[in-house]
Amino acid sequence: MSIILDHVNYIYDEDTAMAHAALIDVNLEIPKGQFIGLIGHTGSGKSTLIQHMNGLVKPTSGNVYFDGKDINDPDFNKKDLRAKVGLVFQYPEHQLFETDCFKDVCFGPKNLGLPQKEVELRAYEALKQVGFDDDYFYQSPFDLSGGQKRRVAIAGVLAMKPEVLILDEPTAGLDPKGREDILNLISSLHREMGITIILVSHSMDDVADYVQRIIVMNKGRVAFDNEPKEVFKHYKELEEIGLAAPQVTYVMQELSAAGFNVDPGATTLEEAKNEILKCFGI
Repeated sequence: MSIILDHVNYIYDEDTAMAHAALIDVNLEIPKGQFIGLIGHTGSGKSTLIQHMNGLVKPTSGNVYFDGKDINDPDFNKKDLRAKVGLVFQYPEHQLFETDCFKDVCFGPKNLGLPQKEVELRAYEALKQVGFDDDYFYQSPFDLSGGQKRRVAIAGVLAMKPEVLILDEPTAGLDPKGREDILNLISSLHREMGITIILVSHSMDDVADYVQRIIVMNKGRVAFDNEPKEVFKHYKELEEIGLAAPQVTYVMQELSAAGFNVDPGATTLEEAKNEILKCFGI
């Protein structure tokens, strides 16, 4: 399984005076099992890009392939695609609507036409996978905290048993502890289930410790696409397009410039700690 975007372009309000390009000649391959950070400032095209991956938006030109098949062919099963490529939107309240959390998570698998017992088993398993407390199963989702809503929204997609899980700004509006909890949850889902994860964010700090690959969008184009260490080497270019490297990158760059024998390319706290300890012979 892979997702391939081949020379994808997308123009909003095409053939009007308001026309503007949201995606420009995007070429990407998303292989099975990879954990990817999709980064970009507001208006960079990242949200439009992910909506192409499960067929919510059709390219103005170019092609999107899932498992070798063009998802915009007339005979392609979009319903099946959206079960396999799950999308959790930035604001989970947009996806929560049932009277209690368990019913909400049941909605997706129920729409697949599965037997009721299978629907309920999937919902139960998904809620447990995201660490949701049994005591809240039958509580209204609208009475939950922001972090709990995120967990229910993610569970609702997991209950479909997707091969790809796309999360659009999953830590938006959460406090530092809530952000860390959600990011650790996403990381554990990738590690334990082996599914492809695409984590959309405008924050390098959110993704630095977790992802295997970073795709940076700028003005509808792919600006960088590489492993984190290689992308963060371009921190000055990132600043020029309105982004910033993780704080660790700046600290390590300053230590190296001050004459300390450390690797300025360290990108995670663990790597930085090891470099500093090694520098002092500890």
